[in-house]
Amino acid sequence: MTFRSALATALMGAGLVAGGPLRAQAPLTSSEVLHYSAEWRFVNAGEIELRSTGLLQTHMSLTSAGLVSRLFRVDDDYAVKRDEQGCSELLDFKVREGRRSRDVHSTFDKQKRKATFLERDATRDAIITQKETDIPGCVMDFTGALNSLRSRHPAPGTSWEVPISDGKKTANIRVEAQGKETIRTPLGQFPSTMYEAFVFSGAFYGRKGRLFVWITDDERRLPIQLKIQLPFYVGTITLQLEKVERN
Repeated sequence: MTFRSALATALMGAGLVAGGPLRAQAPLTSSEVLHYSAEWRFVNAGEIELRSTGLLQTHMSLTSAGLVSRLFRVDDDYAVKRDEQGCSELLDFKVREGRRSRDVHSTFDKQKRKATFLERDATRDAIITQKETDIPGCVMDFTGALNSLRSRHPAPGTSWEVPISDGKKTANIRVEAQGKETIRTPLGQFPSTMYEAFVFSGAFYGRKGRLFVWITDDERRLPIQLKIQLPFYVGTITLQLEKVERN
C-alpha cells in the first residue's frame, strides 16, 4: 500500500468501526463540516474535509499537502447518499492521484440485495471494471458507518461485526471498543473512547495494518482522531480534527 492510498484509507476506512442502521438519537441531525489534518513522518501530509447534510448525504474531499503533494498529488472527491436507516443507496468517487484518474459509481438495492459497480478511466473515457455483486440487504459505506458509531458510542469491552460495501466488495468487519484515552488535538484535550476496526490482512484490504478511531465522550461524539499503522516502509498516518462547523 502506497502513501496515497493509505491517506485515503485512514479516513474512509475509519467508517468501518461501526455497525447496524443509524438510531434516532444520532448526534448528527443537521449540517456539519469536519476539517482534519494528516500527519505522516512528522510532516503535514494532507487535508480532509468531511461535509454531512444530516444523516442522508456526505461529501468528502481529500487533498495532499506540503512535501507529499510535491512528490505525489492527491485530490480525491467522495460522495454518498443513504436512506433513512443509514443504508447506502448511491456512491460516487472521483480519484485523482498522480497520473491516475478514475471515476467510480456504485448503487445499492437492499430490497433486491444487489450492488452495481462501475469504474472508468477518466482520461481515456474507458470502462475499467463493471460488475454486479450480492449484498446482504442493508450495507454501509465508510462515512455512514462512522455516523453510526457516533450514534451508538458503544462501551469498551464490546465487539461485533458489520457488513461494509463499496459496491465492488462486501465484507463483514469485526470491530472492538478497546478502552478510554484522553486525546490532545489542536481543538483541545478530550476524554475519548478508542475503537479498532480489523479491515486489513484480507478482511477488506489485503495489506497488513491496524486502524483506530477515537470518539469523544461528550454529547457531540466527535471523531477526534484517526490512526492507521502500516508496515515500516509506509509508517503511521494520524488524522486529527482541527475545526468543526455546524448549522
